[in-house]
Amino acid sequence: MAEMNRTQNTHANLIDDVVAGATLPVADQDDWSIVISSRRSLLDLQLRSLWEYRDLIAVLVRRDFVAFYKQTVLGPLWYVIQPLSVTIVFTVVFNRIVNIQTDGLPPFLFFLSGVTLWNYLSSCISRTSDVFSSNAGIFGKVYFPRLTVPISIVIGSSITFGIQLAVTLCFVVFFILRGSAVHPSFWLAAIPLLALYVAALALGIGILLSSLTTRFRDLSFLVGFGLQLWMYASPIVYPLSSVPQSLDWIVKLNPMTPVVEIFRKAILGSGTVRGDDVVLSLGITMAILFLGLILFSRTSRTSMDTV
Repeated sequence: MAEMNRTQNTHANLIDDVVAGATLPVADQDDWSIVISSRRSLLDLQLRSLWEYRDLIAVLVRRDFVAFYKQTVLGPLWYVIQPLSVTIVFTVVFNRIVNIQTDGLPPFLFFLSGVTLWNYLSSCISRTSDVFSSNAGIFGKVYFPRLTVPISIVIGSSITFGIQLAVTLCFVVFFILRGSAVHPSFWLAAIPLLALYVAALALGIGILLSSLTTRFRDLSFLVGFGLQLWMYASPIVYPLSSVPQSLDWIVKLNPMTPVVEIFRKAILGSGTVRGDDVVLSLGITMAILFLGLILFSRTSRTSMDTV
């Protein structure tokens, strides 16, 4: 009761000061926990705030993972059915009809490995490329770091990739037991790094596209078409050894080329790993990610005015 009386007296004294025209104390800026401002330097990406909002990222990941196939008959089985069905089509069309050779590897495993890795990349890019437009209702109501949404999408796609990778490895074991010429190598230890690399590349491209589509809506219609062209420009349905020497420069500029080859080298034991291609691909990916982060941070300040 005494504590309540002291609180009431404090409030009463504060009201008297306001009525008397006294100046209220203003909190020092250093004491503020969150500062929201449109005036920031170009390199102020506020990446530290992502850790502070890690609980929100976890909630978004769980929401996307649970709701993606909600109210479907097969549910999470679609994570397995989709890559297997695409692999069967690729095996029939590109191996049986077009007669594309797979460097002595079982065609089914050759195409399945490429499809598994490409699904990871395309899922991240397609879902992050419209972050501002698809989340305009949330962004316009409450403040939180906008980068948490694409980060959660990439993490959710990584879980899907883990499931599909496990299915792929099960088929690899099955073919080994049948006596196929498949020999997984020590590059298996590099798969987590490959997944992190693909996540960085997809995040950079996705947030770059999402920033541009706030002003140029035509880009949203080109994402799917561009991903299909990029897939055929990557060694997904053909081995790198079949690429003509005259087109080798295109392969070198493709940041996914060394990733696909290392991935096949890891789980199938066959692939072309060139050090200069890895270094060039890493440089291109870091540049894309850095440019995407800068443009995304700048766009997030005024996105509600253009979406």
